[in-house]
Amino acid sequence: MTAPDSADPVDTVDPADVVAVSAQLGRPARGVHRIAHRCRCGLPDVVETEPRLPDGTPFPTTFYLTCPRLAAEIGRLEASGLMREWTERLAADPDLAAGHRRAHEHYLAARERLGHVPEIAGISAGGMPDRVKCLHSLVGHALAAGPGVNPLGDEALALLPDWAAEGRCVEVDPPVRVAAVDCGTNSIRLLVADITTEPATGTQHLHELDRRLEIVRLGEGVDRTGRLSEQALARTFAACERYAERIRELGAEQVRFVATSASRDADNRAEFVAGAREILGVEPEVITGAEEAGLSFTGATRELAGRRIPTPYLVVDIGGGSTEFVLGGARPEAAVSVDLGCVRLTERYLTDDPPAPEQVKRARAEVERRLDEAAGEVPLERARTLVGLAGTVTTVAAMALDLPSYDRDRIHHARIPAADVHAAADRLLTMTHAERKALPFMHPGRVDVIGAGALILDRILARVSPHLARTELVVSEHDILDGIAWSGAERAVRPAR
Repeated sequence: MTAPDSADPVDTVDPADVVAVSAQLGRPARGVHRIAHRCRCGLPDVVETEPRLPDGTPFPTTFYLTCPRLAAEIGRLEASGLMREWTERLAADPDLAAGHRRAHEHYLAARERLGHVPEIAGISAGGMPDRVKCLHSLVGHALAAGPGVNPLGDEALALLPDWAAEGRCVEVDPPVRVAAVDCGTNSIRLLVADITTEPATGTQHLHELDRRLEIVRLGEGVDRTGRLSEQALARTFAACERYAERIRELGAEQVRFVATSASRDADNRAEFVAGAREILGVEPEVITGAEEAGLSFTGATRELAGRRIPTPYLVVDIGGGSTEFVLGGARPEAAVSVDLGCVRLTERYLTDDPPAPEQVKRARAEVERRLDEAAGEVPLERARTLVGLAGTVTTVAAMALDLPSYDRDRIHHARIPAADVHAAADRLLTMTHAERKALPFMHPGRVDVIGAGALILDRILARVSPHLARTELVVSEHDILDGIAWSGAERAVRPAR
């Protein structure tokens, strides 16, 4: 017997279902691969679970029953002595025993399609293949697979009352759908996400729906002219048009647009604000460096809690025109934004291809001066873990990991030794434009500024390494954009039910 078609890979589980399952279980749902069956009230009552949980624990119960009312009714059947009676039937009825074994094989095949976990190979659930130990598992399998697959699960279902007769077993708030736009010196990015809240714990989760980046170089030439150029504004507004269409498609109920370094520095920032407002329908917020730093910290560290990573964190966000330094544990304790970014440094110093050694030397001296400035506001020596954000950091990580292409999942939370960061920076600073462009993980918009960004990252890590618990960089794909999304959810106000 083959596993059901429903075990095929599917799209990401709806965040609202994850919230509902968490409420049903009274704890956070873990490793949900898909909703395997729904009660007629519309809520999930069985989930298909990954064979290895996110924390690495092997998990044999592939079809996990979640509805508390259904679980209670099955508990009454178990208390009646039915499992002992049915185990005796298996010993006496060869046909029933054969069906029970086929259900066992079906269960194993369904789980194996999700991934092989050696620790639980050959182990199904519910006492299969030759005993009856848990009716919850048999019923969950019967509901997920449909009639005729698990004979004793089908029999148990026939004995149960209508567990949906009283309506929904839990009531949960729907997710808040937010859109976040981060417009920096080099790029403009969009994140549309659902923010859900677990009723039992109040813990919130961000579920990404769409994440996009376009290189628009809004800050091109600002360091020299003090103004946003017409060409840069046109590129940025065109990206805003595309983002506005996507936001409408996904139906975000809260939109927050944050603009950072380049727009802070420009004499004609009012022109930028007016154009973006007309396109997106929200007022772009030209935030301070301190606000930028706080949002970056929230985006990067909110999901690090409980991972046994030493604190305080030093979160470093290297942008095109500025770099933010934020020190803190559960919340930011000290922050500063300095005028040190990959676009600024490239335009001022690294003008040759590849940069001449004297240019690199002068750029390095500028970075060290800016780090002294940052250290005057943020006690860098207190850092125990360095967390790096944004495109410069993730690109250097991709090089250090020698990736054949950009792989967000491998990069996120990668730990890169300081020596590997230094080697990547040295290599990038000696490569030609053509050589950098040929790297398989390189975004086209970063080719001409990645050397400067890598130099900044290398000098930061060298400065703080003596104080870290481990001389390495923790890389985060979550950054100010995620922080903006979290802040957008906090602003969303819904009428009381």
